[in-house]
Amino acid sequence: MNDVSGTAMSAGARARLIGAGYAAQGLGYATVVTALPEFKDRQGIDDTFVSAILLLVCVAAAGGSVLADRIAARWGSRYALASGLLIVGLGLAGTTFRSPNAVFAAILLAYGVGLGAVDASLSMQGVLVQARLGRSVMSRLFAAYTAAAIVAALLMSAVLAGGVGAAVAVAVAALFAIVVGLVGWRLFEPGRTLRSAVAHAGGGRGVRRVVVVCGMLIFTAFLVDSAVSTWSSVYLKDSLAAAASVAPLGYAAYQGAVLVSRLVADHMTPRAGRVPLAIGSLVVCGVGCGLVVVLPAVGAAVTGFAIAGVGVGVLVPLAFSAAGEAALASSDEVIAKVNLFNYGGALGGAVLIGALSEPIGLRWAFLIPVVAVIATLPLARRLANLTVTAPTVDKAPA
Repeated sequence: MNDVSGTAMSAGARARLIGAGYAAQGLGYATVVTALPEFKDRQGIDDTFVSAILLLVCVAAAGGSVLADRIAARWGSRYALASGLLIVGLGLAGTTFRSPNAVFAAILLAYGVGLGAVDASLSMQGVLVQARLGRSVMSRLFAAYTAAAIVAALLMSAVLAGGVGAAVAVAVAALFAIVVGLVGWRLFEPGRTLRSAVAHAGGGRGVRRVVVVCGMLIFTAFLVDSAVSTWSSVYLKDSLAAAASVAPLGYAAYQGAVLVSRLVADHMTPRAGRVPLAIGSLVVCGVGCGLVVVLPAVGAAVTGFAIAGVGVGVLVPLAFSAAGEAALASSDEVIAKVNLFNYGGALGGAVLIGALSEPIGLRWAFLIPVVAVIATLPLARRLANLTVTAPTVDKAPA
C-alpha cells in the first residue's frame, strides 16, 4: 500500500474521521426515509410512486457500489468515499425544495448512486484503517451509523413538532455529509489495494469463495434488517392492533439493540472468534424473528425485534471485516462485490414479505428471515477456512 496523503495523521484519528463518514451516511439515509410522508404531500405523489422510486434507488445504489470499486482501483477508496459523500450531500440538498416529479425522481436516483458508493467505500476504508490499527474497530464504526440514524429520527420528530418542516432536518444531514466529504478528500485513509487478478496468483476461486460466503452473510443480515425496518410498525399496528403510539416501538427496540451490540462486538471478536460469533448472530436473528411468528402479542413482537437487532448488529461488521481480512491484498475490490449482496437482502426483506402479507399474513411472512438464517448457517462455518492473504498494509501506531 502506498501512502500518498502527504498529511501526518494517526490511524486512530483517521478511524474517527471514517466514523464521521459512517455517521453522515446514517444521518442522511434516516432523514430521507423519515421525511417520505412530507415528501409525498409536498410532491403530490402516492405510495406506488414512492415504492417505484425506492426500488430504483436500490438499483442506483448497486451501480454506485460498482462505481466505488472503479474509483478505488484507479485512485483509492478515499476518493470514492469523499466523492460519494459529496453526491449524497448534494442529493439530499436537492430534495429540500419542491420540483417537478421527474426532477425529484432524478435527484433521488443521484442520491442512490452516492449512497451505494459510500456504502462500499466506507467498508473499504474501515478494513484498511483496522489493518493499520491491528485491532477490530469495524463494529464501532457501524455503531456511528446506527447512532446517527437514531439522532436523525429524533431530529426529524423535533422539527416536525416545531412546525418548521422536514427540509430543515434533511438540510442538516446534507451539510454534514458535504463537510465530512470535503475534509475526507485529503484526510481519509490513503491506502490502496491491488486487483484480485494481480494480488492472488491463480486465486480467483479463493476470492470468489470469500465473496460468496461473506456476501451471503450480508444478504441474510440485510434481509432481516429490511424486514424489521419496513414491516415491524405495520405488523404491530395492523396485525396486532397496537396503538399508533406503540407501533414504532418495535423499530426503536430493534435499532437500540443494534447500537448496543455494535458498541460491544469489537471487544467480543478476539475473545470468541469470528465463526462462533457469526453462527451465534445468525441464530439470534432467527430466534428473534421466530418469536414474532410463534407469539402473536405486542410485547413478544417488540422483544423479538430487539433480539433480531442484536444479531444483525454483530453480523454486518463481522462479515465485512472477514471479507477484507481474508483477501486483504485486494480488499477494496472484494468488499465492493460483497456490498452488492446488501441490496439483494434489502429488497428481499421489503418486497418478499410485503408480497406474502396478503396471502398468508405478516405474522407468517416473518418466517422468511428464519428460513434465510437456517440456509446461511452452513456458510458461516466456512469463515474458518477462508484464505488469508499476506497483508499489504503496514500497521501504524494509533
